[in-house]
Formats: sequence, structure tokens, C-alpha cells
Amino acid sequence: MSDHLRLGVNIDHVATVRNARGSAYPDPVRAAKLAEEAGADGITAHLREDRRHISDADIEGLMEALSLPLNFEMAATEEMQAIALRHTPHAVCIVPERREERTTEGGLDVARDENRLAHFIAPLAEAGCRVSIFIAAEPRQVEAANRIGAAVIELHTGAYCDAHAEGRFEERDAELERLREMAGFAHSLGLEVHAGHGLTYETVGPIAAIPEVRELNIGHFIIGEAIFLGLTPAIAEMRRLMDAARG
Repeated sequence: MSDHLRLGVNIDHVATVRNARGSAYPDPVRAAKLAEEAGADGITAHLREDRRHISDADIEGLMEALSLPLNFEMAATEEMQAIALRHTPHAVCIVPERREERTTEGGLDVARDENRLAHFIAPLAEAGCRVSIFIAAEPRQVEAANRIGAAVIELHTGAYCDAHAEGRFEERDAELERLREMAGFAHSLGLEVHAGHGLTYETVGPIAAIPEVRELNIGHFIIGEAIFLGLTPAIAEMRRLMDAARG
């Protein structure tokens, strides 16, 4: 395994700020280009069914402008499959999606929907997209993701981050151990392992130190810190912490 841990910067909430005013700025594509200059290895964008932040035009703009890989987050719907097949981004990450949620809550229940998801991701993989499945750190979900033919799993780090933020340190440490175990288990099955959701400067180190994890996808915290530091320094600091933990 390479020691380099990739950083995917999620630019969804640049679009959230833009849409709050109904204007043309700030531009997510500009944010993506700045992220590249700051040391990001890829860009993540989630095109939601309700288009609450990223728009179809944003995806088109990112595909045209990026030299970095685009990780296209999407629900397992026919509409999103058609959009992904039209653009064929470097990667697609299948996530659960509910209209009323503020952000993605938990991982996809692959074990319960195995047959449908296997058929859903097959044409994406055939088109050349790297298919990732966003799941909780549970053995049955890792096994199901492997059975349906996913190339990658992305482990949901939200429970770990929430427990840290709320001072529930025993729960945090137990969740971190589950993430470590499932990263090792997934790797043993031949899956590439990514992780993300809720990671901050305080919480990124222990996740970055898991040797089987090859990529972290981080967005909301970086965009929030950019208000105070600027986008380039905010990304550079996350990159520094990741590298320090890996080293």
C-alpha cells in the first residue's frame, strides 16, 4: 500500500451559500480549482434529488474544468444513474438520501437492498466509474458491499465525530475501534477503503492513521473554517494534519 492518504474536498456547501442568496457566487467550480492548488487530491460533489446545493450545471462545470478526479455522490435512483452515465466521472459514491435530512444520516443499508444495488452499480462500473458505497462500520454491510461488486467502501465517521464533539469519549473510542476493525476487514476482502463525514482538525488524526484507509472526503468543516482562514489555508491545514498522522 502507498503511504499517501488522498484528500477529497467536498464543495457542496460553497453551493449552499450561493443558493441562500440565489446568486451566481460563490462559485463551486472556483472553489474546486482553489482546492486543487491547496493540495486536494480530488473533489467531491453530491447532486441531491432536491438540488439543495449542487446543481446539474455545477456537475457540468466541474467535469469541464477539473483536472482532479471528481467523486460524484448520488442516491441510487434512475435519475442519478442516468446523469452519472452521461458524465462518467472518475468515481461515484452511492449514499442514502432522504429529503428531510440536513445531511447524510448513517450509511447505506446494502445488506437489505443487495440485489437491487448490485444491478444498479453494474452499468456504472462498466462505464469506467470507480463505484464506492457509503456504509456504517458493520461487518454485514462490508460483506454485502463486497458481494455486489463495489470497488470501494467509504466508512461513515459521523458517529465517531459526534461522540467526540459531545464528550462521550468511551463511545468515541469504541467507534474508532470499529472503524479500525472494519477498515482491516474490508481491505482483507480486496476492497479499497475510504472514510468521511464530520471530520475536523480535532478528529481527523486517528482516522488518517488507520493504514488501510486510502482516502478521506471532508467538506463541511473545511468550508466553515474557510470563513475564518480562507479556503487555501483551511485545506492546507487539513492536509498537514493528515500527513502528520500518516507519518
